[in-house]
Amino acid sequence: MQTLWFIVIALFFTGFFVLEGFDFGVGILHDVVGHTDDERRVVINTIGPLWDGNEVWLIVAGAAMFAAFPGWYATMFSGLYLALVLLLVALIVRGVSFEYRGRRDSLRWRGTWDWTLTVGSVLAPLLIGVALGDLLVGLPIDSAQEYTGSFWDLLTPFGIFVGLTLVTICVLHGATFITLKTTGELRARAAAMARRAAPVTAVVILVFAIWTQIVLNKGVVPGVIPVGSVLAVLAVIWLIRDGHEGWAFAMTTIAMATTVLTIFADLYPRVMVSSTNPDYSLTVANTAAGSYALKVMTIVALVFFPLVLVYQGWTYHVFRRRISTADLEEQGHAGAVTHAVSE
Repeated sequence: MQTLWFIVIALFFTGFFVLEGFDFGVGILHDVVGHTDDERRVVINTIGPLWDGNEVWLIVAGAAMFAAFPGWYATMFSGLYLALVLLLVALIVRGVSFEYRGRRDSLRWRGTWDWTLTVGSVLAPLLIGVALGDLLVGLPIDSAQEYTGSFWDLLTPFGIFVGLTLVTICVLHGATFITLKTTGELRARAAAMARRAAPVTAVVILVFAIWTQIVLNKGVVPGVIPVGSVLAVLAVIWLIRDGHEGWAFAMTTIAMATTVLTIFADLYPRVMVSSTNPDYSLTVANTAAGSYALKVMTIVALVFFPLVLVYQGWTYHVFRRRISTADLEEQGHAGAVTHAVSE
């Protein structure tokens, strides 16, 4: 049961990065792909009905950690407290940007919120990536499962690189999503961005794979998994060129999912590695809740998780069509981003 819930938490984090990953990418690229205010609005509107639902996956992952592995939750959230505060600020600023960008018809006003949206969209995956990388490379944890380091001890080279890796994949993931959801010049620019970003992303993932599997020498995952991520990313170049945006988006989805799953697979059966002494590392066994609590959680998850998947799948189905600047003219230039393209 303990292993099952470790897998569930890994899937929650993977689902978060797969779904919110393209949201982050859109936030990063909206001011690059969109050359006019209307074009930037179109790019943002591609995720208008989706972004807040996608963030729920991160909340559920944290709640599952709290319930299934209270020891892991206590050590991680206390040790990474300041970093998590910064993450919350980034997510809040990003959410506020969506809501307030269109509140005033001023280029300076909108430019300010465009800037905060971009910064928040970069910082969020970067900080989460640093945290996930730190779990694997190790942090100063004593025999009482207490974090003994400072904020600066969280900035490990491997953790920072994992954060940059996830940001890079988010950019490519967002570019393929924009090509899938827009038309005309926006679609062409996003496609060009995806073709340029794919080789860079492939190199970054390859370095991540080598660092994880060889330098750390802690992995249990065959090298074929990260290699598969690299091949999926490279396939984007040809798929975008041939106009297969859906398949290109599927490839970036695979790349994101396999990268995140690699971290958790390499981590198991540990949940946090101690750099002080390997014997002090937190594991699924010494941080898990009681068997009764895990059984109750499993029953609740079996009942409600399929309902959440059906609801979210229906949302994506409803808002599946492409968006263009013509939609803005039909709906007017007033209203919040979350209400755009709802017809």
